[in-house]
Amino acid sequence: MALLQQLSSFHQFKKPKLCCPLTPLKNQTFTCFIKPRKHLSSSQVSSTLDYSNNHNYTKKLVQEFDPNIPIEEAVTPPSSWYTDTSFYTHELNQVFFKGWQVVGYTEQIKEPSQYFTGRLGNVEYVVCRDDGGKIYAFHNVCRHHATLLASGSGKSSCFVCPYHGWTYGLDGALLKATRITGIKNFKVNEMGLVPMRVAVWGPFILLNFENGALSEQESDFDLVGNEWLGSSSQILADGGVNSSLSFLCRREYTIECNWKVFCDNYLDGGYHVPYAHKDLASGLTLDSYSTTILEKVSIQRCETGSAEKDDQEFDRLGSKALYAFVYPNFMINRYGPWMDTNLVLPQGPRKCLVIFDYFLDASLKGDESFIAQSLQDSETVQIEDIKLCEAVQRGLESPAYRTGRYAPQVEKAMHQFHSLLYENLHN
Repeated sequence: MALLQQLSSFHQFKKPKLCCPLTPLKNQTFTCFIKPRKHLSSSQVSSTLDYSNNHNYTKKLVQEFDPNIPIEEAVTPPSSWYTDTSFYTHELNQVFFKGWQVVGYTEQIKEPSQYFTGRLGNVEYVVCRDDGGKIYAFHNVCRHHATLLASGSGKSSCFVCPYHGWTYGLDGALLKATRITGIKNFKVNEMGLVPMRVAVWGPFILLNFENGALSEQESDFDLVGNEWLGSSSQILADGGVNSSLSFLCRREYTIECNWKVFCDNYLDGGYHVPYAHKDLASGLTLDSYSTTILEKVSIQRCETGSAEKDDQEFDRLGSKALYAFVYPNFMINRYGPWMDTNLVLPQGPRKCLVIFDYFLDASLKGDESFIAQSLQDSETVQIEDIKLCEAVQRGLESPAYRTGRYAPQVEKAMHQFHSLLYENLHN
């Protein structure tokens, strides 16, 4: 019996009530300092040389694009930016793991104890709302043996590791560690989940993948909005990009192309629309197409043909459409009673996942026929774009193509995108 009691013992640091934290332990971020060896082994020397060679190689690829050349004379980035494995790794570190990134929307954690998970590159994360309404984000990794704690989305009063039962509160504090009798030098307040910086702008939840928890000053709506969106923050808010619409549904597309191919397609100023999206083009007044370039956001606007339609005719576009690209990988499309967002997640040099979230004016959520036809029209456009993007990726792999040119009047937003990439990548 004594042996059975020993085997089933665990350390419970604060008595949980229905698995909820009592007094939250302060989240901390720790840095581990390792004293360098005086002598490197042959494998370490090889690893150092490999890193140096890869760094020099990637740096050379970055420098093959010159953002200072006027768009009228400039060539596009080389095809290696869209195919090379080393370049892809460099992008993750320099582009995606710096600054704010959209990861979800507030309705995913509208209620206390709700959470959702995600992955960007090799970073697994979980975002949750505690019983007091506060939003937290953590690396979704158990501090014991690195198992992923949560999966998908749901509602829970705590996170219980499926491997060995270690339990964490929604504030990240370690509440229980099983069967650690005899362990030494164990500091419970240093074993909580590793925090991430999280913020909210409008309906969107943002993460910053650089180290550290969000300060009280950074949690300010306007400060985060200005850092993420710059001067476009107010423009988008005035254009109807806000929390007034209701979430409707999500669709996901895995596309066999580099993530930048999808972004380039979005940023060609409607250039491809009359050729690839004939049904969509019939509802747009393409001569009215305009592009505004801001710090890290480009906004494309276009009037629609709605004014010429019979009032009884189906119309999902309204009188005008706004297409905003937020560097590096987020699109906001606002038209009529609709808003849909496109989040482009890199999955490798030649693959990406695009997540479409649809939002609708609450007054129309009961109109099933309108919703079904609107979503079908949108699906048609996505399938047409997927075919284009996958064809472009195959062309980029061809030895016949290295660089291209810009159409100066319509592809200004694309040129800005490439210039911003260069700015991040050459540092």
